[in-house]
This record gives sequence, structure tokens and C-alpha cells, in this order.
Amino acid sequence: MSFQIIKQSWLFNVRGDVLAGLVVALALIPEAIAFSIIAGVDPKVGLYASFSIATIIAFAGGRPGMISAATGAMALVIASLVKDHGLQYLLAATVLTGVLQIVAGWVKLGALMRFVSRSVVTGFVNALAILIFMAQLPELTNVGWQVYAMTAAGLAIIYGLPYLTKAVPSPLVTIVVLTGVSIYLGLDIRTVGHMGELPDSLPVFLMPDVPLNWTTLGIILPYSATLMVVGLLESLMTATIVDDMTDTKSNKNRECVGQGVANIATGFIGGMAGCAMIGQSVINVKSGGRGRLSTLVAGVVLLILVVFLGDWVKQIPMAALVAVMIMVSIGTFSWGSFKNLREHPKSSSVVMLATVAVTVYTHDLARGVLTGVLLSGFFFAHKIGQILLIQAKTEDDGTTRIYEIYGQVFFASADRFIDAFDFETPQAKVRIDLTHAHFWDITAVSALDKVVLKFRRKGTDVEVLGLNEASATLVDKFGVHDKNVADDILMGH
Repeated sequence: MSFQIIKQSWLFNVRGDVLAGLVVALALIPEAIAFSIIAGVDPKVGLYASFSIATIIAFAGGRPGMISAATGAMALVIASLVKDHGLQYLLAATVLTGVLQIVAGWVKLGALMRFVSRSVVTGFVNALAILIFMAQLPELTNVGWQVYAMTAAGLAIIYGLPYLTKAVPSPLVTIVVLTGVSIYLGLDIRTVGHMGELPDSLPVFLMPDVPLNWTTLGIILPYSATLMVVGLLESLMTATIVDDMTDTKSNKNRECVGQGVANIATGFIGGMAGCAMIGQSVINVKSGGRGRLSTLVAGVVLLILVVFLGDWVKQIPMAALVAVMIMVSIGTFSWGSFKNLREHPKSSSVVMLATVAVTVYTHDLARGVLTGVLLSGFFFAHKIGQILLIQAKTEDDGTTRIYEIYGQVFFASADRFIDAFDFETPQAKVRIDLTHAHFWDITAVSALDKVVLKFRRKGTDVEVLGLNEASATLVDKFGVHDKNVADDILMGH
């Protein structure tokens, strides 16, 4: 690797990346602990995972400046595995998840992001913003006035400091200042230390203690397959969002492989599976992080903080981190989508709102995005299916009926294609001109078969002409009405 490449990826924004990485590291700690609790494992499992994944993805990932670590979406998937089979099976499932993600990258599954519409991405962003905000509510209910005062002060610093100086990220100043105030005044409020016990040693390499047999594979494979899908979906969606925020491109297939490498390594040091984090990625970008160095700093500093500076980290008030996450929620939400509800096509608005509703209701990002993608496909097919024009005219003194087809014939327009023909009026000859049409699937071919055979049963001579080469090949392979039609067209007869 040449120095120029290293500079472009790592050293073009050193100050911004280091400061942003510090903010992210502090914000990762309580979330990693919380996700460990959701998964039913010791806090160190989530903290080690966040360190490992962030550090490795900095080198192996395809989206510089994006933060990957232990996430809530993955924790929800593995909770039942831990409950039924224990930690060791979780570690084995994490390793297998990584292997599957590498395979996904090799077969270029990252290209599937082309099928995710802008409406789905907007819905995904808005749903995450809502979920991030909702996740802060437990820290703001049934608490004393000091918590509200600290949170309000944190938001004031976050939004007010940039008007004075942008030399230091305002979220970092917020965490430092509020921690100092809390310690100085001796406030009795929740801190990071209340979330769970921090590890006091560095992670070590270990092999998952599970039998290497088909029974084990049968247990972990369903979980690993789900983790692969959820992890890649969230990572690729987050990469798309960071692409938009930074106006740069990412390598989606490399990101798939990078996530896999990170999860394999994580499983071998006692960590849980993880993926990209939209909240921390937004914090990183908004704090000035742009390069791979910011992700590396976040991972390394996280480990240093919890292992060597745990006594200080435990005293960080949760109110400070709540203020930072509220900032993330506000900054993540696409406020322009309210205006777009009136201006965009209704189908786009329905896709966006459905993605938001399903994601927020189920707390499952994969289900929300899948719902949006399926609806987008349905509306697209319906829209294209309407673009079909069939004109009919009579020639040869009324003995020949000519049908000229314009547009796309496929499963969504096949019925309209069939209904356009008049089977009741007797005709000596029917000519179907497909010069301006295209047949896309076997449903379209079946529709053509149905039309031709129905005319022939009534004693009508049918001629099919004008099929383009691709459509003729499809008709020749799957059609039953006249095997010679497509051959004659391809041969130029």
C-alpha cells in the first residue's frame, strides 16, 4: 500500500477523526452494556465485541468513517440462543455469521442495494431516529429534576457551542463538562457504572467450547443465517446513509467481507456478533469523523477506557449520553419527509410510512426494510403493468384483424394483454404485431399461448410477428402455441 493511499484513507483528517473517535468511544460504552443485557450475557461480551468489530472494520470495511460494533438488532436475534444453549454457542454462531458474510461479499450481494428505493431508505432513517429517541425514554422517566436539568444543559452545549467554536466536537465537551459537574456537586443520578460491571482485563483468544458436529451446526446455522441477513442489511443501509451525508461512495461488497472478518475475529475473543450502527455513525460524521482513523480510534479508545480508566468512565452521567443520543435522533430524522408526503407520489409515501411503522412496531430493522422493498416492488410492477397499449384495426375487407401491441408484457400486465383481444367476433385471420412490445417472463409467454390457442380453437388463422430477439428466445423456449414462430423470426424468415 503506497503512502498516497494511506494518506487518502487514514491521514487526510487526523484531528477531526481522533476527536470524533473519542466521542464515539464514550457513546459506545453504555450501548454495548445495554445490548449485552438484552442478549443475556455479561457486559464484557458486548464491550469486547464493540472494540474488536470497530478496530477490524476500520481496516477491512468498505465505508470509511462508519462505525460498527455490538448492536441491538443483533442482540435481539441471539437472546434466545443464549437462553437455550449458553454463551459458547453464541460465540460459535458469531464465527459462522462471519463466514456467511464473507461468502455474501464474494458473491457480490452488496449489489442488492440497487433494489432498495429512496423511499425505503428514508423510512429506515426515520424509524431509526424514532427508535433511538425511544431508547432514551427509560433514562428520562421516574427520575429527579437533576437529570432533566443535566440533559437540558447537555443539549444547550451541543447546539450552542458550535456558534462559539468548532475546534472541538460539542458532544465531547458535553460529556466532559457534565461529568465534571456531576462529580463536583456529588449528584445522585444514574451513571455508566450503574449499567453494569466493566471488564478489568484485555480480551484473550479462545476457541468456542462446543462439539464440532452436525448437531451443533443445526443449532447455530439458523441463528447465523438470520444474523448475516440482519447485519448486512443494517450495515449496507447505514453505508448508504453515510454516503449521502459525506457525498462520497463506498464499496458495498467489501463492506460485506469486512463485516464477516470482524465477526469471525470477535467470536474468537469472546464477543457477540455485531454490525454497523446508524447512531454512532451519525455521531462520528457530525463530530467531524470522515476516515478510517476515526473508526480505529473509537475501537481502541473504547478498550482503553473500560479496562484502564474504568473508575473514571463509571462516573459519566447517563444524562450526558442521553443528550448526545437525542442530538443524534434529531439529526438523523429526515424532516423534509413531512413536506415530501404532499409532493411525492402517494405510492412513495406509503412505502416510507410502512417502513417506519413496521420497523418501530417490531423493533426489527430487517422486517421494516423487507416490507418497504416488497411494497416498492408491488407498486413498480403495478405502474409498469399499466404501460401497455393495444390497438386493433381491420384490413383485407374485414377478413383480417390486426392487433398492434405497445409496451411491456409480464406477470402484472398479462391479464390486460389477454382481455384486449376480441374472441367473439368471427375473423378469418388475426395478426398479432409485437414489434413494439417486449415479453419478460413465462407468464407473458403463457398469455400469448392462451390468446393464439383460443383463436385457433375458433378456426381463426393466427400470425405472430415482430418479436424482438430476447422475446423470441423466451417464446421459443417456453411457448407451446407454435414452436416454429420464434425460430422463423430468429432465422430472419
